[in-house]
Amino acid sequence: MSQPTVPGGTPAPGGTAPGGTAHERLPRKAALASFVGSMLEYYDFFIYGAAAGLVFPQVFFPESDPSTGTLISLATFGVAYVARPLGAVVIGHFGDRVGRKRMLVLTLLLMGVSTFLIGALPSYAAIGVAAPVLLVVLRVLQGLSAAGEQSGANSLTLEHAPEGRRGFFTSFTLSGTQAGLILANVVFLLVALLPEDQLLTWGWRIPFFLSAVVVAVGYWVRRSLPETAEFERASEEEQVAKLPVAVLFRDHWASVLRVVLCALVSVVSTIVSTWALAHGTNVVGMERSTLLWMVILANVVALGVLPLWARLSDRVGRRPVFALGALGSAALAFPFLWALQQGSGPLVVVFGVALFGVVYSAANGIWPSFYGEMFGTRVRYSGTAIGTQIGFALGGFSPAIAAAIVGEGPGGWVPVALLTAGAATVAGLCALTARETAHVPLEQLGDVHTRAAARQKTLTRA
Repeated sequence: MSQPTVPGGTPAPGGTAPGGTAHERLPRKAALASFVGSMLEYYDFFIYGAAAGLVFPQVFFPESDPSTGTLISLATFGVAYVARPLGAVVIGHFGDRVGRKRMLVLTLLLMGVSTFLIGALPSYAAIGVAAPVLLVVLRVLQGLSAAGEQSGANSLTLEHAPEGRRGFFTSFTLSGTQAGLILANVVFLLVALLPEDQLLTWGWRIPFFLSAVVVAVGYWVRRSLPETAEFERASEEEQVAKLPVAVLFRDHWASVLRVVLCALVSVVSTIVSTWALAHGTNVVGMERSTLLWMVILANVVALGVLPLWARLSDRVGRRPVFALGALGSAALAFPFLWALQQGSGPLVVVFGVALFGVVYSAANGIWPSFYGEMFGTRVRYSGTAIGTQIGFALGGFSPAIAAAIVGEGPGGWVPVALLTAGAATVAGLCALTARETAHVPLEQLGDVHTRAAARQKTLTRA
């Protein structure tokens, strides 16, 4: 008779009862905590993106013409990405020094408070220029929080995951991010049904005030999750670096640079979920609800597809799956943006779901394991955080760049397509230069000394 198994497929010691021991259930609990935490954290982060495209131009920048107001509003969306590298250095440092769990609680609280306060901001009509200034300050705080969220959740889940299934388990962090984007757009879809005057006065504030519930639920989910055994082992053996960033750039600078370039694939996400909303609504004249539904449907599809791509990467490797997603997204950017410029709702939905929901998910679903496996335990949080946030900072301004370079007339979409495809192509080609790590044991990941010893052993044999 076969023994019961744990999530990784390993027989449970002694034939434990279904569900396994507490230790065997831990990978699932970590994945669930990462999913829920990321969903709630990125609900907060993404409602700003929806508001920046749909209502902030009128609420905080009414003195500008519609195109300029949209451009400035999207620039405030990108401000958070400027703050994210700084947040990555600070939060990554303490994540590698004191542990993953504590930093994840901090990032959740910071995001929730800053998001709630955005909902309480007076409009430009009420307090003048102070309104957009305060908006930018709070957006910066959101960026500091987001800088450490995904990297911490990814590190925590990766270090709890069973061997051979790290890609699958860490993909739930990104599934949570997609769920947060769905939740944010569903809430805004409902709010957008309000009459225009009510939407622009009090209706847009509702999604931001709901962040109070977000904080409470997220804290409850994360407070009982233990620190990872890998980090505790490093602490007990006094392997925790006093200055993780110094060790990172001394021994792992090539991996940091690789993550920066691979993270440029995020341009696809910001163009589809933020710029397309603003341009399609304010310039092309499409229905707001059509574009919101496109984003929602694409992310619903992504929820189902992400773990499938991740499981495939556990079998065939990270590099080919990531490269397929990035290069495929580069190709699909052209028909999607063409359809948007034509104002064709059905084609926008079809190409949007194919691009963002299916193909982009191949890269998006496995980068938590792909990037995290480039670094050892001593610098994993810092390396993933700093590398991704520099790359995301470049991607975060892509909606503002796109708003500035988009042309007029039927061919106006081409410069934006070239921007999107160019960034995704760089990411895909860079991924092919990485070391394949899908089947490397956790304790050997990113260990330059272990790899040097292995190379020396090979040379000695030769």
